[in-house]
Formats: sequence, structure tokens, C-alpha cells
Amino acid sequence: MSGAESQGFDGIDRDGEGGEVPANPAPFSPFEVESSERIYSSPWVGLRRDMLSLPEGGSQEHHVIEISDAVCVLPMTTEGEIVLIGQHRYVHGKTHWEVPAGRLESGEDPEEGARRELQEETGYQAATMERLPGFYPTNGISAHWAHLFLARDCVRVGDQNLDAAERIVVKTFTWDEADALLRAGRIEDGFAALALLYGRLLSR
Repeated sequence: MSGAESQGFDGIDRDGEGGEVPANPAPFSPFEVESSERIYSSPWVGLRRDMLSLPEGGSQEHHVIEISDAVCVLPMTTEGEIVLIGQHRYVHGKTHWEVPAGRLESGEDPEEGARRELQEETGYQAATMERLPGFYPTNGISAHWAHLFLARDCVRVGDQNLDAAERIVVKTFTWDEADALLRAGRIEDGFAALALLYGRLLSR
């Protein structure tokens, strides 16, 4: 199961000032699903069309993209710098700064997957992994869930182990430089932006 029930993050139940965290809104009753049709399926992604029964009458179709859960890693070196990757993305043609991330393999523990992605994409290993709040990257069209980890005391232990279509460079940044990238709108990848913001809020 995806989402907050499976992520295992034990939460920050009080804010930084010691006050109570506001509750989520009360849940709505789920829609009744009249039918569900598989439109496309591959090892990478699936697409289905659900027909939902509306409370006021009638039906509406909802397209759902099925993607396996992912891990996202914010690496910090022993010197306290942030490790980012400059990755080329075919879909929009840009190369921009991201954090190591990727899909979990079937049955893979999220922390082990995070360690694997970190080493494959950067050549770094972490002394410890701390779970940060996870998130839904594409909330309106998919239940795809990302497990987020803070990797502490990272050291370079070898070369990257990239897939054939991956184009990635590795660079370390100070927190001030990472903050400057965020303020300038240079962190266009949602995984990286959330990882840096959660890291800034919860890691120091």
C-alpha cells in the first residue's frame, strides 16, 4: 500500500514552537467505481480508465496512471554540503539540478532502495539514513508515492553506475548555495524542491 500508511514516517506531531499541528480535513466518502478498464500496461507504467458514480447522479470517467513507488534521497556529506545531480530529462529536454531518486524494485525495502539509488547515481554511500515525510508527486492522476530520506555523512566510494539512457553529473553545494538555487527558482524538479525544503526545515 502506498502513502502515509506505508511510509513509516513517525511524523512531526508538534510544530517548531511546541504547538499542535492542525488536523487534515475530514475525509469524504469514496466514489463508487462502476467499472475499471485497462487501457495500457508496461513494466514501466500503466493507464486505466475508471467510471465513477457521482453522488448527484450520472457518471464521470477518471484516468489513473499506475506507477510503482519511488525513493528520493537528500545526501549530505561529512562536511555538511548537499550532493545534487545535474540530470538531462528527455521529456522536456532540460538539464537541471535534482536529488538522487528512482523507482523501488519489486519487494525492495525503501531504505535499501534509497541507498541503491544514491550509490548508482552519485557514487556516494551514507553512514545513516533518516526518513523524512514522503509525498504524492502527481496527486491528481496517480497514487504514486515517494519515500524521502536524508542521507547523512555521505562519502564518495566509487563511480556512478548509470543506466544507458541516464546523463548525470554530480556536484556538491553549501546550504547557502542550495538556498540561492531555491530562491532563484532554479530547482524545477519537484522531488528536489521538496527534499531541500524538508531538509532545511527538519535536518538542522
